[in-house]
Amino acid sequence: MIVDEILTDMRRPKSENRGMDMSRTWMLPPSKNPENEKVIVIDAGGTNFRSCLVSFDGSGNAEISDFKKSFMPATEKEYSKDEFFSAIADRIEYLKGKAEKIGFCFSYSLDMTPEHDAIPNAFSKEFKARSVLGCPVGKCLKDELEKRGWKVGKISVINDTVGALLAGKVKEKDAGSYIGFILGTGMNAAFVAPEGNIWDEKGQNQIIVCESGKCNSFKLSDFDVDADKRTAIPVQFPLEKCCSGAYLGNTCLSFLKFAANENLFSKKAAENFKNLALLSTIDADNFLNGFDKNLQDKNENPVEKCCFTEKDRKIAFKLLDSAVDRCAHYAASILAANLIATEKGKSEGNSPAKEVCIVCNGTTFYKTHRLKERTEKYLFDYAYKKCGISYKTVCVENDITLGTAVAALI
Repeated sequence: MIVDEILTDMRRPKSENRGMDMSRTWMLPPSKNPENEKVIVIDAGGTNFRSCLVSFDGSGNAEISDFKKSFMPATEKEYSKDEFFSAIADRIEYLKGKAEKIGFCFSYSLDMTPEHDAIPNAFSKEFKARSVLGCPVGKCLKDELEKRGWKVGKISVINDTVGALLAGKVKEKDAGSYIGFILGTGMNAAFVAPEGNIWDEKGQNQIIVCESGKCNSFKLSDFDVDADKRTAIPVQFPLEKCCSGAYLGNTCLSFLKFAANENLFSKKAAENFKNLALLSTIDADNFLNGFDKNLQDKNENPVEKCCFTEKDRKIAFKLLDSAVDRCAHYAASILAANLIATEKGKSEGNSPAKEVCIVCNGTTFYKTHRLKERTEKYLFDYAYKKCGISYKTVCVENDITLGTAVAALI
């Protein structure tokens, strides 16, 4: 576990080479659900672009309609700023006139503003629109939509961790505090900082977005240094590159190549792994999940194709499984650090402890070989057994969509 290293980075002043942004949002979870409101919701980040309409009735119940999903712009080629916002406007044209308020979940590293706009300061996940850096995302989108005749009220920009956190408030209204955690294409966390916290100049309690993937206070292994050389943006986002879905397969590839150089495989398998140029997280996961199964397409897996003997397969399995296990330790460490930062989850006087609600989101977290169960075990051992913090992890259906709609109405 690297909880102490993560907490050190979280608490370090930005002037002292802090890796994580620890960005203020000027938002708190609302005291009750929105009522009689409609919001256009955009969820842009990672692999997919999603849009829909969210309607809250008089009792605060949400209905999602007009849902569409397409590929995320600026992932297949470099986009200019104008091209990027034009592509977004094209994708939501069908929602024109259905609501004036827009919630925009932009899942990258952001500097949020008191007006609930946000300015991206770095891109990960191999996103190709460098000219968008430094631009107020909400304002730029509003300008583009108004050129097209839209009547636009407020555009609130958040990232997915804030969306997940706010969805937790909708599901668990009386929790002691809230954390949003994403482990999908990328990896990040957000939490509600208490009154008197060190991340706001006045100590005002609010949601803080960590940008956990930027943490730089832990020691990288030789595998990580090697894997980083094959990424589009070397050096940036060191912790994210150790475990997020966009990079876990690449890290697994380094595990295999190092083992090949150390002669752990048969001669033929070692050559195959040395020559293997790419390994996706999906392929690494498919190998782990299919190891003991007689799957028809098993031999199409790149790891399977590299192995020459059953011993090669067993060694490859142990290596990839250890990479996933390390990912679970890192994920649990991020969550434990955020739990500690909330300063909640413990009994106060005669009052019993109110659990901190953790909303977990992301296909990597839920679908990768035994990652969820291991993360939960390591977190329980550290946060509850060692630190005495009460919490519960929950999965909220359509969490990002629901939380983004709520953000537009704060």
